[in-house]
Amino acid sequence: MATPAQWLEGARPRTLPAALSPVIAGTGVAAYVDRFVWWKALLCLVVSLALQIGVNYANDYSDGIRGTDDARVGPLRLTGSGAAPRGAVKAAAFACFGVAAVAGLVLAISTAWWLVLVGLACILAAWYYTGGSHPYGYHGLGEVMVFVFFGLVAVLGTTFVQTETWEWGALWAGVGVGAVACALLVANNLRDIPGDTVAGKITLAVRLGDAGTRLLYLALVTLAVAAVVAVAAATSWWALIGIGFLLVAGQGVRTVLTRSNTGPALIPALQQTGLAELVWAVLVGVPLLFA
Repeated sequence: MATPAQWLEGARPRTLPAALSPVIAGTGVAAYVDRFVWWKALLCLVVSLALQIGVNYANDYSDGIRGTDDARVGPLRLTGSGAAPRGAVKAAAFACFGVAAVAGLVLAISTAWWLVLVGLACILAAWYYTGGSHPYGYHGLGEVMVFVFFGLVAVLGTTFVQTETWEWGALWAGVGVGAVACALLVANNLRDIPGDTVAGKITLAVRLGDAGTRLLYLALVTLAVAAVVAVAAATSWWALIGIGFLLVAGQGVRTVLTRSNTGPALIPALQQTGLAELVWAVLVGVPLLFA
């Protein structure tokens, strides 16, 4: 059985900013319209963290049983390395999905019952990314789903459960958070192009090739910059402070655009991009609390 440290590494803590960021950004928009509800924001955070950790364990399990991780370049995978029984990894994934479902149900009861359907869609998307007989992550759709669920749905949902209104600021914040979350996945898949190609995992990075994937990363960071301006136009100029995320994102851009960086040399880009997403959300969302 894997050690606690290995289970923690299997949860891929470097990806957790992707769970924190939409809640911070969405709550900032809610606070801007004077509808901040602290306990709903906290439940949104539980849902987001549980889904992120759950999808990480689910990917570990599904890629492991398919043999995709047999020649793993990045951090430890519990199933592929044999550090933990595959059944235990699968159970951990569904336990996390269960936590997300319970927290989400409380939000649905207190806000709108149709949110149950949104939560179900989130869990199904998390599992079928690499799970099932036809995982969409193996067909180049991973980035699309990350943008939708860890960007638009997460931010709009966080704002809606607090305000119960449509807010344009939340939409543009979702675009910004989703763009950087996609960039994180793009950096990950860029690193894994050789192994994924051999394993038959046709990610968007495999389809675009090395050069095209690096340009996609740059385009996503650029979209995140445009989203800062859009949020400011929909809310307050204070949101323009979010442009400061480029101080961190620039490091990831340099790492990714350096063509000599391949394989393990791209691992720092994951941390740099994850931090950039968190900084984007903090520098946009927190000023809105006081705007």
